[in-house]
This record gives sequence, structure tokens and C-alpha cells, in this order.
Amino acid sequence: MQISHRVYVQELRRRLPARYFQPVPHRLLWIMPYAAVAAAGIALIAVARFPWYVDAAIGIVIGCAFGSLGFLGHEILHGAVVGKGVARDVLGGICLLPHAIAPLLWRQWHNAGHHGHTQIQGQDPDAYSTLEQYHERRALQILHRLVPTRSLRFFALLTVWLNLHAALVLVNTLPRMPRRQRIRVAVETGLPVVFWVGMGAWLGWGSFVFFYVLPLFLSNFIVMSYIATNHLLNPLLEDDDPLAGSLTVSVPKVLDIIHSNFSHHTEHHVFPAMSAKYAPHVKRLLRELWPDRYHEMPLWRAMGLLWKTPRLYLDNIRLIDPRSGRRYGVLGHGLDPRRATPLP
Repeated sequence: MQISHRVYVQELRRRLPARYFQPVPHRLLWIMPYAAVAAAGIALIAVARFPWYVDAAIGIVIGCAFGSLGFLGHEILHGAVVGKGVARDVLGGICLLPHAIAPLLWRQWHNAGHHGHTQIQGQDPDAYSTLEQYHERRALQILHRLVPTRSLRFFALLTVWLNLHAALVLVNTLPRMPRRQRIRVAVETGLPVVFWVGMGAWLGWGSFVFFYVLPLFLSNFIVMSYIATNHLLNPLLEDDDPLAGSLTVSVPKVLDIIHSNFSHHTEHHVFPAMSAKYAPHVKRLLRELWPDRYHEMPLWRAMGLLWKTPRLYLDNIRLIDPRSGRRYGVLGHGLDPRRATPLP
């Protein structure tokens, strides 16, 4: 049985201070260390002429900064830092600069599409495909041949998934937008592309691999290790129920700090516009009020379950491997968080 999103909101609002529902502008300060680390790393690679393995190590640090900027940009574009308006989109766009994702596109795709219809097939742009769609789409068949269940290639896919999915959303969404929005999204997408191409031409394409390509792969992996575990082990839904459709993962405290509490994803889906600063308080109440509906596990365990289970949905509460026919439950419907075993 599902519970309406509204029920959670009404119950929690009675128990949370009003200030929790206001933007928290001082969180903007996190842009400075992340951007400084990325800029310093780019300068070192371009100027110092270190051996390739040192450049690669610096590129890893830059990638971590790119990922942290992405998480902060997500919070900003929800209006949880500076509210709504031009400042939100400009600052969010700066944070999404490494991934070249337009703020307007992100808000329509993520805020309206994903949060408005989480895990509802045909409405959530991030919900994974069904077996029926697999049989209809040649591209899906090719993808699942390239990345079968329990393949280490799944982890390689995470290094490009965010940007690949963003490109597909852009191609599918742009033609349906009003002309003014199409122009704006094209500009917001094109400017970062021009910026990074210009950086490559200026600083050298050999350096570009280490200060942008490698960091972008790592940033994709970091961000998608959360996003993929947030929902892909959950059932498809008929209505928006954030506790049924979302998973919170636990990570070391330092990662919660630099990743803007993105691990608290069920909490974020209950209150998308709430600052990530307050997510732990919402988590405490969710555990207290709905302990049997709340899903949480360590990130490493959730990643292991993603690797061991297929991604295609046979129906709302079962996953299926199209090659072997093995079927698995989802969270709340037969999937044991400690190990993944096929359904009888």
C-alpha cells in the first residue's frame, strides 16, 4: 500500500521548525573551496609539466571537486540556497559547468519531471525501463548486451551515465519547448561546451585529458553512484510515495559534508526545496514515524545489489534479467538488502 506524499509532508511539518523551510544562503560559500581546488588542479596540470601519473592523481582531485560542485548545484537549483530567480540559475549553472547541463533543462527535467512523478513509469524521466520497452527499443537491447547483469562494465557505465542521460533528455525535450526556452537551453548548454573546448585549445589537448576528461569520468561515477542507488532498487509506483520510491544510503560523515548530504535521498524527496543542512533531522523523524517503510543501507551494499540484480522491470515490483529470465524483488517486495537472490 502506498502513502501519499502529502501525508508525509503534513505530519512532518507539524514537527519541524519553520526555519527549516527557508533558503540557507551561507551554503553558497562551499562554491569557493570546490572551485579553488578545481582551478588550482587545472593550473598545476597545465603549467607544472608533471609526469602523467602525477597529472592523473591531480585529475582525480579535480574530479572530486567537480562532483561536489554538482551536488551543491543540485541543492541551489531546488531553491534551497538562494530561493528562486536569476541568482539561482546563474549559481547553479556555475556548479553544473563541468557537466555542461543547462540550469533550465535541469529544473524541468529533474525538479518538475523527476520529483513530480518519481518512479512513475512514462512520467518520471529517470525511471528505468520495462521488459516491454526493452523488446520495443533496439538501443536498450544493445545496452543490455554490452552491460549484462553482474558485469564489471556496469561500473564503467557509471563514468558516463549522467552526461549520456542528460544528452538524451536534451534531445527529447528541446523540440517540445517553446522557442524562447529552446534558445535559452541551447545557450546554457553551449556556453560550457565552448568554455571547455577553449580551455583545451589554450592549455593543450594532452593536458585536457587530465584536467577535464578524467575528472569528468570520475565526477560522473561519484554522482551516479548515488543517483543509481537512489531509486533503481525501488518499485515502480502509481502515485508519488517518497518512502516507497527512494533509498537513503549511509556514507562516512566527511562525504556527507562535501556531498551536500546527497545520501539523504528519501528525505530530499519528501522536502525537495529544503536545504540539505536539515536532512539529518528529517531522517530522524522518518525513522521514528515510518520505520517499516523507510529504506536505508550503506552505499557500498546498495552498489553491490545494483551489480547483482537486473535493471529491467517485469512489473512494478519485480526486476527481470532478459537473458536468463531470472526474476528479483525490489525493496519492500522481496529484495533482501543483505544479498540478492532470484525469486522462486
